[in-house]
Order: sequence, then structure tokens, then C-alpha cells
Amino acid sequence: MSAPLTFRLDPHQAPVAAAERAKRLIDPGFGRVFTDHMAIIRFSDELGWHDAHITARAPLPVDPASSVLHYAQEIFEGLKAYRLADGGTALFRPDANARRFQDSARRLAMPELPEALFVESIERLVAADADWIPGGEGALYLRPFMFASEVFLGVKPAAEYLYMVIASSVGAYWKGGMRPISVWVSREHTRAAAGGTGAAKCGGNYAASLIAQKAAIAQGCDQVVFLDAVERRWVEELGGMNLFFVMDDGSLVTPPLTGTILPGITRDSLIALARAAGLTVREEPYAIDQWRGDAASGRLVEAFACGTAAVVTPVGKVMDAEGDFTIGTGGTGQTTQRLHDALTAIQRGAAPDPHGWLHRLA
Repeated sequence: MSAPLTFRLDPHQAPVAAAERAKRLIDPGFGRVFTDHMAIIRFSDELGWHDAHITARAPLPVDPASSVLHYAQEIFEGLKAYRLADGGTALFRPDANARRFQDSARRLAMPELPEALFVESIERLVAADADWIPGGEGALYLRPFMFASEVFLGVKPAAEYLYMVIASSVGAYWKGGMRPISVWVSREHTRAAAGGTGAAKCGGNYAASLIAQKAAIAQGCDQVVFLDAVERRWVEELGGMNLFFVMDDGSLVTPPLTGTILPGITRDSLIALARAAGLTVREEPYAIDQWRGDAASGRLVEAFACGTAAVVTPVGKVMDAEGDFTIGTGGTGQTTQRLHDALTAIQRGAAPDPHGWLHRLA
């Protein structure tokens, strides 16, 4: 058995000055303000996992024959570090991200990073860059990812991989905070098919969704919603978020995890919170015609999307080549707001954490 990996710290020799960092944190937006450091672990068939370290964030020297550039063996995750109400810091369910990262790796024939190493890499990076966690509604968004780094042209699983974590100081995902969004139903393109990579968090899924997202924007919508690849009938998910539907009896419906939908950690958390609050949650297929009909009849009173980046986002309007429709009043419903507030309060340490989801760092 190989010896446990020890992370070494190679601190940045010229980190961003405190005054400049404070300026960048005033309004960081999303995904544009990066911290001083990054985490790296290497893998090879010969050595296994090795060379774990925290170092200065910098561009990577990538050989043009690196396998990832040709065969797209790449996976990633997304989670956040929060500044808590008592001044401490914590991650939210990093163990769940670690397990999903392993699932994605397995699907793409990549080595599975041990859960403990995944969590430690994030802990070490947050410790090095804790000053980059914004106050208020902000957070430190963490992006673990892994790609095939072997220099080789041939269609086979690579023999070498690079696992990394970078961090970005973020504010609200949607400019101006949570607001109802409009979505465009993609009739031409699908996101994933049975037996494919829909349940894996890999870049190829997102690349395939961009043409539909571009079409949604051209229609004046914020996001695209995908239907199943076989019948083009069943609602699956948005380009990067899971969907929930709130009925007039207070129950919730969300599409089931059948292998074509990403198993969202925010989705799983909201199901647990809703059930703990006494709400009925059904994981069952929901057709686009049902969505339209239930909105028209008033049976559907709210709909919302969810994910790590945006947390909870109400869906107010659906635009479709077969007819547009509005959900409820088109605003943010009570159940949507209630679940958003319950989840974010736990994430920030402002409410009890009965499920043990917070992974405290300091």
C-alpha cells in the first residue's frame, strides 16, 4: 500500500495586495475574480496519485498532443466555501461532491480520486486563500477538475492525469439577486441520451448545450430547458440546473434521475429540506404538455431551477415554438422563497444543520 500523500505549500511570492484584493471583492460578479493559489495532484498509471501541492495560480504549459485536447477526457465539480454567521468558514457537503467526482471519473474511464484527497485539496486551498472569501451574500466558488494530460494521439484512456482546484470570489449569480427567469424549450437539440454521459459532470455535456443556450438568448430568454432525447416529451433539466415544479396542493415534482440528468447536490438538499418541512416530493416524469396544461389550469403554481452557482432560481415564463406560458403570477412563489431561505441559512451557519451538511474549516 502506498504511503499517504502529504500536501506541500509553495506560497505565492507576489500575492495580490490586500488593498487591491478588497477592491476586487466589492462586486466580484461570478467566475471572473480568481484567488492567488491553486491545488494540484498528479496521477500516472506507474505512480498512482502523487505530487500533491498548493502553489501560485498560473497558466499551464500544455503540450498540443495532450490527450484531453483531442478526446475530451475531462470532468469537474463546483462547490462553495462560506463565511459563517459566527465569523468562521465552512464548505457545504464536499463529501457529496467527492462522490459525484468519482462517479464522473468512472464514466469517462478516468482514475477515481479518493474522497479524502478531494476534500483535503479543497481544505488546503481555502486555508491558503481564506481572505478571498467575500462577506455578505458572496462566497468562494471552488472548481475541482481533472483532465487527461498524457501526450499521446490514440483513442484510449490516458495513462496520465492532472487534478486541480482553482477558486473564484463570487457574488450573486444573477445580476441584481434572485429573480424569475424565462426559459426556452429546445425542440431541436437534446442534452443527453440513455447510456450517455448525462449523469456525469463533464465539459462535453455543457459544450453540447451551448447551441441551444444561444438559441434561448436569441429568443430573449435567460436559459434553455431540454426534453428527453427519445420522445422529445419529458422535461429533463436546464443547461446547468435541475428543475422543480410546485403544485397547488403544496407538493413538489422533480424529474427522476434515470441517467440522463445530473444528480445535483442542491437538488438532493432541497428534496431533503422539503420533506423535513412536511412537503410531499415526487421524483417522477413530467411532460412539457403537462407543464403547459398545469400552468394554464392553475394546478402548477411555481417552478424553480437549482444548482450550486445560482442556488435557487424561480422560473416565471416558458417560451416555446408551440406556445408560450406563464407560471402562476410570473414572480417568486412562497415555496421557492422558503426553500431558498432555508438552504442558504444552513449554508451560512445562520440556522441549525440537522443533516450535518456543513464541513467547518475554521
